[in-house]
Amino acid sequence: HLKQLPNSWEKDILKSSKLGWRYTPMQRVGIYVPGGQASYPSSVLMNAIPAKLAGVSEIVMVTPPNKDGQISPLVLAAAKEVGIEEIYKLGGAQAIAALAYGTETIRPVDKIVGPGNIYVTLAKKLVYGVCGIDKLAGPSDVLIIADDTANPAYIAADLLAQAEHDALSSAILVTTSTELAEKVQKEIPGQIELAPRKAIIEKALKDNGLIVIVKDLEAMIATANLIAPEHLEIMTNKPAQIAEAIINAGAIFLGDCSPAVVGDYLAGPNHVLPTGGTARFDSPLSVSDFLKASSIVSFSRSTLQAYRPDIERLALLEGLPAHAAAIAARFKNI
Repeated sequence: HLKQLPNSWEKDILKSSKLGWRYTPMQRVGIYVPGGQASYPSSVLMNAIPAKLAGVSEIVMVTPPNKDGQISPLVLAAAKEVGIEEIYKLGGAQAIAALAYGTETIRPVDKIVGPGNIYVTLAKKLVYGVCGIDKLAGPSDVLIIADDTANPAYIAADLLAQAEHDALSSAILVTTSTELAEKVQKEIPGQIELAPRKAIIEKALKDNGLIVIVKDLEAMIATANLIAPEHLEIMTNKPAQIAEAIINAGAIFLGDCSPAVVGDYLAGPNHVLPTGGTARFDSPLSVSDFLKASSIVSFSRSTLQAYRPDIERLALLEGLPAHAAAIAARFKNI
């Protein structure tokens, strides 16, 4: 995440005039950490680390308690590691409302980040404008593109890993090899039997699982770019070469030993990723999500005078004579 830090800049133009671009961190950010069907200390890290590096001064975390009214000790440990001191046992749409509008005990935030269920996501959509949000994160998804060199056991395992997130999760294999497709199809049932979250995986694969056989490499790439997956795994003979042709993907994982799980927990740069095809226009959570940019303009009188005719002409062409007058007022006695 350190590599993502942008630089403010300032540039001299003409006589004693400057243009610039300045980044400033947000002051107060709310992090939503899910707690429904699983515990997510990794989400604490993925949301808080870029915020800390951006320079956010106040980070508040909300997370739903379990049936005993307790927060996962793993989540609390992760929060301590990254220095989060303001924590509330609060989840769902009401947590988003509390962060956005404030309550008697919670001060409102400038931005809310972090994934949640459909209620959390729609609540974030409703409060956008009152505060900022990172993205409208839907169910997790993975797309694996593979040729006949890929290992079917690896592919099956990675499809199941994504499917265990949620019954709405999507797991798709796109391949040029009918033989590989058949081997993966045979491999999946045996791995499901050993999975503790068997019911969730079976539901996800039944409703949203897919194996697609395409004619060639170009069709594989085109399918990946059309789907714009959250996670894209490339298990082919030359994965890096294929990756160069991918324009729509949240995170790209190359080769047999780079499963999406590595990105979930260790490699980064972040596992908060665009879902549901939004990788066509959205990006992973990053340091820039916690920064605001301001443009800086400093004109000297001589520079303003040089550009005066252009500014006044444009203002009058747009039918805004007071804009032109604001320039002319500075030269009345000249």
